[in-house]
Amino acid sequence: MPPSPVAVVTDSTAHLPPGVAERRGIHVVPLEVRLGERTARDGVDVSAAELIAALADRNLLVQTSRPTPAAFAERFTALLDDGAPAVVAVHLSRELSGTWDAARLAAQEVAPDRIRVVDSGAIAMGLGFAVLAAADAAGAGEAPGDVEAVAGAVAARSRVLFAVQDLERLRRGGRIGAASALVGTALSVKPILHLRDGRIAPLEKVRTTSRATERLVALAVSEAGPGAHVAVHHLGAEDRAEDIADRLRERLPDAAGMHVSEVGAVIGAHAGPGLVGVVVVPAG
Repeated sequence: MPPSPVAVVTDSTAHLPPGVAERRGIHVVPLEVRLGERTARDGVDVSAAELIAALADRNLLVQTSRPTPAAFAERFTALLDDGAPAVVAVHLSRELSGTWDAARLAAQEVAPDRIRVVDSGAIAMGLGFAVLAAADAAGAGEAPGDVEAVAGAVAARSRVLFAVQDLERLRRGGRIGAASALVGTALSVKPILHLRDGRIAPLEKVRTTSRATERLVALAVSEAGPGAHVAVHHLGAEDRAEDIADRLRERLPDAAGMHVSEVGAVIGAHAGPGLVGVVVVPAG
């Protein structure tokens, strides 16, 4: 029998297409979201509609939390006990969450010589595409170091662009600085945001939602090129996301594929309804 492949682990903010994690043997550890007194697992126990309703309730506190090191330790131990020679865990930017650090602590406890933890510096399918590349490498029988390197290379090429209706949630959650949040308050400016060095930062200022859509498409096209992987995300803005995807399909006929999905509760809790975003990974 061929040796068991390296096990690939990620977290729920990767937002892999439905069913892909199961088919590709990717192990997903969920973050958590608290809706008042209720605690739910991201991507498992709470829908986008439930989150949007909770965010609309001014009397309901919505908070998010990382998985515990114990949750990662349990998953890592089970995978190694099941015969995986090593684990490569690829997670959202450590500048945005303590998830990477929780996984790192668990790896040190369980088997530091057999578990590699990668900070993708990204989120959503910026993370997801890196995870899929890692799974491909693992399935091809690559060594742990090579699986880790592939994930890191794809994550480094990813470009995450997005626009939100209101920057206040990002500011309150500490995901964007107060000075940057001011950009979105004066004169109804609707900033285009991106990830830079794993952090959320303003990229451009626009005045209207339609102009934000145009700029997201134009920026994505400028980053892509033939063979790029592209994803469009949203929260409660399906029509706008499909419009963006249609424009990108027209302007990027040579793209490797187009994935459209609604984000989960953790990203949604910080970005708020009306979020639209585009992730581009140029061909390597």
